[in-house]
Amino acid sequence: MNHNVLVLATAALPDRRPERAHLGLPPGHRAGAGTLRFVRVESLRAGPAALLSRLMIRSGGTSSPAGRRRGAGRVLLLGGSGRAFEHLQRAARRRPAVRSAAAEIGEALTSLDAPPRWIALRRGRLALGAGPIVMGILNVTPDSFSDGGRFRSPARALDQARRMIDEEADIIDVGGESTRPGSTPVSLREELRRVMPVLEGLLRLRGRRRAPGPLVSIDTTKAEVARRAAELGADMVNDISGLTIDAAMPAVVAETGLPVVIQHIRGRPRTMQRSPRYGHLMPEIAAFLRGRMALLARAGVRPDRIVVDPGLGFGKRRAHNLAILRHVGVLRSLGRPILIGASRKSFIGGALELPVEERLEGSLAAEALALAGGADIIRAHDVRQAVRVARLCHAVLRGGAS
Repeated sequence: MNHNVLVLATAALPDRRPERAHLGLPPGHRAGAGTLRFVRVESLRAGPAALLSRLMIRSGGTSSPAGRRRGAGRVLLLGGSGRAFEHLQRAARRRPAVRSAAAEIGEALTSLDAPPRWIALRRGRLALGAGPIVMGILNVTPDSFSDGGRFRSPARALDQARRMIDEEADIIDVGGESTRPGSTPVSLREELRRVMPVLEGLLRLRGRRRAPGPLVSIDTTKAEVARRAAELGADMVNDISGLTIDAAMPAVVAETGLPVVIQHIRGRPRTMQRSPRYGHLMPEIAAFLRGRMALLARAGVRPDRIVVDPGLGFGKRRAHNLAILRHVGVLRSLGRPILIGASRKSFIGGALELPVEERLEGSLAAEALALAGGADIIRAHDVRQAVRVARLCHAVLRGGAS
Protein backbone atom coordinates (compact mmCIF):
# COMPACT_ATOMS: atom_id res chain seq x y z
CA MET A 1 0.00 0.00 0.00
CA ASN A 2 1.26 3.47 -0.87
CA HIS A 3 1.25 5.70 2.21
CA ASN A 4 2.65 8.76 0.39
CA VAL A 5 5.46 9.33 2.88
CA LEU A 6 7.21 12.71 2.72
CA VAL A 7 10.23 13.90 4.69
CA LEU A 8 9.12 17.45 5.42
CA ALA A 9 12.09 18.82 7.33
CA THR A 10 15.51 17.85 8.59
CA ALA A 11 18.12 19.50 10.76
CA ALA A 12 20.96 17.55 9.16
CA LEU A 13 24.32 19.25 8.81
CA PRO A 14 26.71 18.12 6.07
CA ASP A 15 29.43 15.87 7.48
CA ARG A 16 32.30 17.20 5.38
CA ARG A 17 35.64 18.36 6.72
CA PRO A 18 35.49 21.91 5.24
CA GLU A 19 32.00 22.39 6.72
CA ARG A 20 33.13 21.24 10.16
CA ALA A 21 35.89 23.81 10.02
CA HIS A 22 33.65 26.61 8.73
CA LEU A 23 30.96 25.94 11.34
CA GLY A 24 33.32 25.33 14.27
CA LEU A 25 32.09 21.75 14.77
CA PRO A 26 34.30 19.24 16.59
CA PRO A 27 36.32 16.89 14.34
CA GLY A 28 34.26 13.84 15.27
CA HIS A 29 30.86 15.45 14.69
CA ARG A 30 28.40 13.42 12.63
CA ALA A 31 24.86 14.38 11.66
CA GLY A 32 23.60 10.84 10.90
CA ALA A 33 21.53 9.17 13.61
CA GLY A 34 21.26 12.34 15.71
CA THR A 35 19.62 14.38 12.96
CA LEU A 36 16.11 15.65 13.73
CA ARG A 37 13.52 14.82 11.07
CA PHE A 38 9.81 15.28 10.52
CA VAL A 39 7.96 12.78 8.36
CA ARG A 40 4.37 12.98 7.07
CA VAL A 41 2.56 9.68 6.54
CA GLU A 42 -0.80 9.45 4.76
CA SER A 43 -3.42 6.77 4.01
CA LEU A 44 -3.49 5.18 7.45
CA ARG A 45 -6.51 3.46 8.93
CA ALA A 46 -7.46 4.30 12.51
CA GLY A 47 -5.91 1.22 14.14
CA PRO A 48 -2.56 1.29 12.30
CA ALA A 49 -2.33 5.07 12.83
CA ALA A 50 -2.71 4.65 16.58
CA LEU A 51 -0.18 1.79 16.67
CA LEU A 52 2.39 3.66 14.56
CA SER A 53 1.99 6.69 16.82
CA ARG A 54 2.60 4.62 19.97
CA LEU A 55 5.65 2.91 18.46
CA MET A 56 7.16 6.25 17.44
CA ILE A 57 6.73 7.68 20.95
CA ARG A 58 8.20 4.54 22.50
CA SER A 59 11.17 4.91 20.13
CA GLY A 60 11.91 8.33 21.58
CA GLY A 61 10.16 10.43 18.96
CA THR A 62 6.94 12.41 18.71
CA SER A 63 3.68 11.81 16.87
CA SER A 64 0.69 14.01 16.20
CA PRO A 65 -2.28 13.88 13.84
CA ALA A 66 -1.81 16.12 10.81
CA GLY A 67 -5.43 16.37 9.81
CA ARG A 68 -6.87 14.65 6.79
CA ARG A 69 -6.41 15.02 3.08
CA ARG A 70 -9.42 14.02 1.04
CA GLY A 71 -8.99 10.43 -0.07
CA ALA A 72 -5.80 10.00 1.98
CA GLY A 73 -7.21 8.51 5.20
CA ARG A 74 -5.59 9.44 8.49
CA VAL A 75 -2.39 11.48 8.40
CA LEU A 76 0.39 11.47 10.99
CA LEU A 77 3.34 13.78 11.52
CA LEU A 78 6.22 11.87 13.10
CA GLY A 79 9.29 13.59 14.49
CA GLY A 80 12.51 12.36 15.95
CA SER A 81 16.19 11.67 15.50
CA GLY A 82 17.55 9.26 12.96
CA ARG A 83 18.09 6.86 15.84
CA ALA A 84 14.41 7.10 16.85
CA PHE A 85 13.34 6.23 13.31
CA GLU A 86 15.75 3.28 13.32
CA HIS A 87 14.07 1.99 16.50
CA LEU A 88 10.69 2.47 14.85
CA GLN A 89 11.76 0.35 11.88
CA ARG A 90 12.85 -2.51 14.13
CA ALA A 91 9.69 -2.39 16.24
CA ALA A 92 7.40 -2.23 13.20
CA ARG A 93 8.89 -5.33 11.59
CA ARG A 94 7.06 -7.42 14.20
CA ARG A 95 3.74 -5.61 13.63
CA PRO A 96 2.06 -6.55 10.32
CA ALA A 97 -0.46 -3.70 10.60
CA VAL A 98 2.26 -1.04 10.27
CA ARG A 99 5.07 -2.97 8.59
CA SER A 100 4.48 -1.53 5.11
CA ALA A 101 4.12 2.04 6.37
CA ALA A 102 7.35 1.77 8.35
CA ALA A 103 9.14 0.31 5.34
CA GLU A 104 8.01 3.27 3.23
CA ILE A 105 9.25 5.66 5.92
CA GLY A 106 12.62 3.92 5.77
CA GLU A 107 12.69 4.21 1.97
CA ALA A 108 11.91 7.95 2.13
CA LEU A 109 14.67 8.57 4.67
CA THR A 110 17.11 6.52 2.61
CA SER A 111 16.22 8.60 -0.46
CA LEU A 112 17.11 11.72 1.51
CA ASP A 113 20.47 10.36 2.69
CA ALA A 114 21.42 8.50 -0.50
CA PRO A 115 19.92 10.33 -3.51
CA PRO A 116 19.98 8.70 -6.97
CA ARG A 117 23.42 8.67 -8.59
CA TRP A 118 22.41 8.41 -12.24
CA ILE A 119 19.64 8.30 -14.81
CA ALA A 120 19.78 5.11 -16.87
CA LEU A 121 19.80 5.78 -20.62
CA ARG A 122 19.17 3.37 -23.44
CA ARG A 123 22.94 3.25 -23.78
CA GLY A 124 24.94 4.19 -20.72
CA ARG A 125 24.07 6.50 -17.85
CA LEU A 126 23.71 10.20 -17.15
CA ALA A 127 25.64 10.77 -13.93
CA LEU A 128 24.15 12.90 -11.18
CA GLY A 129 26.12 14.65 -8.46
CA ALA A 130 29.08 15.74 -10.57
CA GLY A 131 27.21 18.98 -11.24
CA PRO A 132 23.69 20.23 -11.97
CA ILE A 133 22.27 19.31 -15.37
CA VAL A 134 20.95 22.05 -17.65
CA MET A 135 18.24 21.18 -20.17
CA GLY A 136 17.94 23.73 -22.96
CA ILE A 137 14.46 24.49 -24.34
CA LEU A 138 14.02 24.33 -28.12
CA ASN A 139 10.43 25.12 -29.06
CA VAL A 140 9.65 24.59 -32.75
CA THR A 141 6.15 26.02 -32.42
CA PRO A 142 4.44 29.17 -33.63
CA ASP A 143 2.72 29.88 -30.30
CA SER A 144 4.85 28.99 -27.27
CA PHE A 145 4.51 31.58 -24.50
CA SER A 146 8.12 32.83 -24.66
CA ASP A 147 9.78 32.11 -27.99
CA GLY A 148 6.93 30.89 -30.17
CA GLY A 149 7.76 31.29 -33.86
CA ARG A 150 11.44 32.19 -33.39
CA PHE A 151 12.68 28.70 -34.27
CA ARG A 152 9.80 27.55 -36.41
CA SER A 153 11.96 26.62 -39.40
CA PRO A 154 14.38 23.68 -39.10
CA ALA A 155 17.30 25.90 -40.13
CA ARG A 156 16.66 28.43 -37.37
CA ALA A 157 16.00 25.68 -34.85
CA LEU A 158 19.34 24.03 -35.68
CA ASP A 159 21.14 27.37 -35.38
CA GLN A 160 19.69 27.68 -31.89
CA ALA A 161 20.70 24.09 -31.12
CA ARG A 162 24.30 24.91 -32.13
CA ARG A 163 24.24 27.87 -29.75
CA MET A 164 23.00 25.64 -26.93
CA ILE A 165 25.74 23.11 -27.65
CA ASP A 166 28.36 25.89 -27.58
CA GLU A 167 26.84 27.12 -24.30
CA GLU A 168 27.29 23.61 -22.85
CA ALA A 169 23.72 22.40 -22.51
CA ASP A 170 23.60 18.86 -21.15
CA ILE A 171 20.23 18.10 -22.76
CA ILE A 172 18.30 19.79 -25.57
CA ASP A 173 14.53 19.39 -25.24
CA VAL A 174 12.69 19.65 -28.57
CA GLY A 175 8.97 20.40 -28.46
CA GLY A 176 6.47 20.79 -31.28
CA GLU A 177 3.28 21.57 -29.36
CA SER A 178 2.72 24.59 -27.16
CA THR A 179 1.46 23.78 -23.67
CA ARG A 180 1.10 27.36 -22.47
CA PRO A 181 -2.09 28.11 -20.50
CA GLY A 182 -5.07 28.23 -22.85
CA SER A 183 -3.35 26.38 -25.69
CA THR A 184 -5.11 23.73 -27.74
CA PRO A 185 -3.55 20.43 -28.87
CA VAL A 186 -2.16 19.97 -32.37
CA SER A 187 -2.64 16.88 -34.48
CA LEU A 188 -0.15 14.03 -34.51
CA ARG A 189 0.63 14.77 -38.13
CA GLU A 190 1.37 18.46 -37.44
CA GLU A 191 3.54 17.74 -34.41
CA LEU A 192 5.59 15.19 -36.39
CA ARG A 193 5.94 17.69 -39.24
CA ARG A 194 7.40 20.23 -36.83
CA VAL A 195 9.76 18.09 -34.78
CA MET A 196 11.07 15.30 -36.99
CA PRO A 197 13.27 17.43 -39.32
CA VAL A 198 14.74 19.22 -36.28
CA LEU A 199 15.43 15.97 -34.44
CA GLU A 200 17.07 14.48 -37.54
CA GLY A 201 19.27 17.54 -38.02
CA LEU A 202 20.16 17.79 -34.34
CA LEU A 203 21.14 14.12 -34.12
CA ARG A 204 23.27 14.45 -37.28
CA LEU A 205 24.88 17.57 -35.84
CA ARG A 206 25.66 15.75 -32.62
CA GLY A 207 27.05 12.76 -34.50
CA ARG A 208 29.59 14.92 -36.36
CA ARG A 209 31.12 16.27 -33.16
CA ARG A 210 34.30 14.76 -31.78
CA ALA A 211 33.32 15.44 -28.19
CA PRO A 212 30.14 13.85 -26.83
CA GLY A 213 27.20 16.07 -27.62
CA PRO A 214 24.22 16.85 -25.41
CA LEU A 215 21.42 14.36 -24.94
CA VAL A 216 18.33 14.95 -27.06
CA SER A 217 14.92 14.93 -25.40
CA ILE A 218 11.50 14.93 -27.07
CA ASP A 219 8.93 17.10 -25.29
CA THR A 220 5.62 15.44 -26.15
CA THR A 221 2.45 13.97 -24.68
CA LYS A 222 1.90 11.67 -27.69
CA ALA A 223 3.19 8.11 -27.57
CA GLU A 224 3.65 7.90 -31.34
CA VAL A 225 5.83 11.03 -31.39
CA ALA A 226 7.92 9.53 -28.59
CA ARG A 227 8.22 6.24 -30.48
CA ARG A 228 9.38 7.88 -33.70
CA ALA A 229 11.81 10.14 -31.86
CA ALA A 230 13.30 7.06 -30.20
CA GLU A 231 13.67 5.36 -33.57
CA LEU A 232 15.68 8.37 -34.78
CA GLY A 233 17.96 8.19 -31.75
CA ALA A 234 16.47 10.53 -29.14
CA ASP A 235 17.65 9.89 -25.58
CA MET A 236 14.74 10.96 -23.37
CA VAL A 237 10.99 11.63 -23.26
CA ASN A 238 9.57 14.66 -21.43
CA ASP A 239 5.79 14.31 -20.91
CA ILE A 240 4.27 17.42 -19.32
CA SER A 241 0.99 15.56 -18.75
CA GLY A 242 2.56 12.96 -16.48
CA LEU A 243 1.33 10.23 -18.88
CA THR A 244 -2.31 11.31 -18.48
CA ILE A 245 -3.06 12.40 -22.06
CA ASP A 246 -1.97 9.31 -24.01
CA ALA A 247 -2.57 5.97 -22.29
CA ALA A 248 -0.06 4.30 -24.62
CA MET A 249 2.87 6.37 -23.33
CA PRO A 250 3.98 4.00 -20.48
CA ALA A 251 4.17 1.05 -22.89
CA VAL A 252 6.17 3.09 -25.42
CA VAL A 253 8.59 4.26 -22.73
CA ALA A 254 9.08 0.66 -21.63
CA GLU A 255 9.47 -0.58 -25.20
CA THR A 256 12.02 2.05 -26.23
CA GLY A 257 14.05 1.92 -23.01
CA LEU A 258 14.21 5.73 -22.83
CA PRO A 259 14.17 7.59 -19.52
CA VAL A 260 11.08 9.71 -19.00
CA VAL A 261 10.29 12.94 -17.17
CA ILE A 262 6.86 12.75 -15.56
CA GLN A 263 5.43 16.13 -14.67
CA HIS A 264 2.59 17.01 -12.35
CA ILE A 265 -0.29 18.84 -13.97
CA ARG A 266 -3.77 19.77 -12.77
CA GLY A 267 -6.15 19.52 -15.73
CA ARG A 268 -5.08 20.14 -19.33
CA PRO A 269 -3.10 23.06 -20.79
CA ARG A 270 -6.26 24.61 -22.22
CA THR A 271 -8.04 24.76 -18.85
CA MET A 272 -5.36 24.24 -16.19
CA GLN A 273 -5.23 27.85 -14.99
CA ARG A 274 -8.96 28.14 -14.36
CA SER A 275 -8.95 28.49 -10.57
CA PRO A 276 -6.63 25.62 -9.60
CA ARG A 277 -7.10 24.63 -5.95
CA TYR A 278 -5.09 22.52 -3.50
CA GLY A 279 -5.74 21.48 0.07
CA HIS A 280 -2.16 20.29 0.71
CA LEU A 281 0.03 21.29 -2.22
CA MET A 282 3.21 19.24 -1.89
CA PRO A 283 1.53 16.04 -0.63
CA GLU A 284 -0.93 16.20 -3.53
CA ILE A 285 1.87 16.69 -6.06
CA ALA A 286 3.84 13.83 -4.49
CA ALA A 287 0.81 11.52 -4.48
CA PHE A 288 0.23 12.19 -8.19
CA LEU A 289 3.88 11.52 -9.05
CA ARG A 290 3.95 8.33 -6.97
CA GLY A 291 0.90 7.11 -8.85
CA ARG A 292 2.57 7.78 -12.20
CA MET A 293 5.74 6.03 -11.02
CA ALA A 294 3.66 2.99 -10.05
CA LEU A 295 2.01 3.03 -13.50
CA LEU A 296 5.42 3.03 -15.19
CA ALA A 297 6.62 0.23 -12.92
CA ARG A 298 3.64 -1.92 -13.96
CA ALA A 299 4.54 -1.25 -17.59
CA GLY A 300 8.07 -2.50 -16.95
CA VAL A 301 9.97 0.79 -16.68
CA ARG A 302 12.90 0.69 -14.25
CA PRO A 303 12.94 3.27 -11.43
CA ASP A 304 16.33 4.59 -12.56
CA ARG A 305 14.71 5.70 -15.84
CA ILE A 306 12.23 8.03 -14.15
CA VAL A 307 12.65 11.77 -13.44
CA VAL A 308 9.97 13.79 -11.60
CA ASP A 309 8.89 17.39 -12.19
CA PRO A 310 6.41 19.24 -9.92
CA GLY A 311 5.14 21.23 -12.92
CA LEU A 312 5.64 24.90 -12.16
CA GLY A 313 2.92 26.84 -13.97
CA PHE A 314 0.85 23.79 -14.87
CA GLY A 315 -2.38 24.17 -12.94
CA LYS A 316 -0.88 26.38 -10.22
CA ARG A 317 -1.44 29.91 -9.00
CA ARG A 318 1.52 32.19 -8.31
CA ALA A 319 1.48 31.29 -4.60
CA HIS A 320 1.59 27.58 -5.48
CA ASN A 321 4.64 28.05 -7.71
CA LEU A 322 6.50 30.04 -5.09
CA ALA A 323 5.69 27.40 -2.47
CA ILE A 324 7.04 24.63 -4.73
CA LEU A 325 10.34 26.50 -4.99
CA ARG A 326 10.44 26.85 -1.19
CA HIS A 327 9.71 23.17 -0.59
CA VAL A 328 11.11 21.34 -3.62
CA GLY A 329 13.32 19.25 -1.32
CA VAL A 330 10.24 17.43 -0.03
CA LEU A 331 10.12 15.60 -3.38
CA ARG A 332 13.46 13.96 -2.62
CA SER A 333 11.32 11.52 -0.61
CA LEU A 334 10.29 10.02 -3.98
CA GLY A 335 13.83 8.77 -4.54
CA ARG A 336 14.05 10.05 -8.11
CA PRO A 337 15.94 12.95 -9.76
CA ILE A 338 14.00 16.22 -9.76
CA LEU A 339 13.62 18.53 -12.77
CA ILE A 340 12.47 22.12 -12.37
CA GLY A 341 11.32 24.30 -15.25
CA ALA A 342 10.92 27.88 -14.04
CA SER A 343 12.38 29.75 -17.00
CA ARG A 344 10.49 32.94 -17.95
CA LYS A 345 7.20 31.66 -16.52
CA SER A 346 4.32 33.93 -15.62
CA PHE A 347 4.69 33.58 -11.84
CA ILE A 348 8.11 35.25 -12.21
CA GLY A 349 6.59 38.02 -14.26
CA GLY A 350 3.80 38.40 -11.70
CA ALA A 351 6.16 38.56 -8.74
CA LEU A 352 8.44 41.08 -10.45
CA GLU A 353 5.82 42.84 -12.60
CA LEU A 354 7.86 42.20 -15.75
CA PRO A 355 7.01 41.07 -19.28
CA VAL A 356 8.34 37.78 -20.59
CA GLU A 357 11.33 39.33 -22.36
CA GLU A 358 12.59 40.84 -19.07
CA ARG A 359 12.47 37.75 -16.84
CA LEU A 360 16.09 36.57 -17.12
CA GLU A 361 17.19 37.61 -13.62
CA GLY A 362 14.02 36.20 -12.05
CA SER A 363 14.46 32.94 -13.94
CA LEU A 364 18.06 32.59 -12.77
CA ALA A 365 17.06 33.31 -9.18
CA ALA A 366 14.32 30.67 -9.35
CA GLU A 367 16.76 28.17 -10.84
CA ALA A 368 19.31 28.84 -8.10
CA LEU A 369 16.64 28.39 -5.43
CA ALA A 370 15.54 25.13 -7.05
CA LEU A 371 19.10 23.77 -7.08
CA ALA A 372 19.63 24.82 -3.46
CA GLY A 373 16.41 23.02 -2.58
CA GLY A 374 17.48 19.73 -4.14
CA ALA A 375 16.72 19.87 -7.87
CA ASP A 376 19.04 17.88 -10.16
CA ILE A 377 18.02 19.32 -13.55
CA ILE A 378 16.94 22.83 -14.52
CA ARG A 379 15.11 23.45 -17.79
CA ALA A 380 16.05 26.84 -19.23
CA HIS A 381 15.72 29.09 -22.27
CA ASP A 382 18.92 31.00 -21.46
CA VAL A 383 21.45 28.18 -21.40
CA ARG A 384 24.71 30.10 -21.01
CA GLN A 385 23.48 31.99 -17.96
CA ALA A 386 21.80 28.94 -16.44
CA VAL A 387 25.01 26.90 -16.76
CA ARG A 388 26.98 29.59 -14.93
CA VAL A 389 24.40 29.81 -12.15
CA ALA A 390 24.30 26.02 -11.86
CA ARG A 391 28.07 25.76 -11.55
CA LEU A 392 28.24 28.32 -8.76
CA CYS A 393 25.37 26.65 -6.93
CA HIS A 394 27.18 23.33 -7.21
CA ALA A 395 30.41 24.84 -5.87
CA VAL A 396 28.56 26.26 -2.84
CA LEU A 397 26.34 23.24 -2.15
CA ARG A 398 28.91 20.51 -2.74
CA GLY A 399 31.91 22.33 -1.35
CA GLY A 400 34.22 24.10 -3.78
CA ALA A 401 37.97 24.57 -3.54
CA SER A 402 39.15 26.87 -0.76
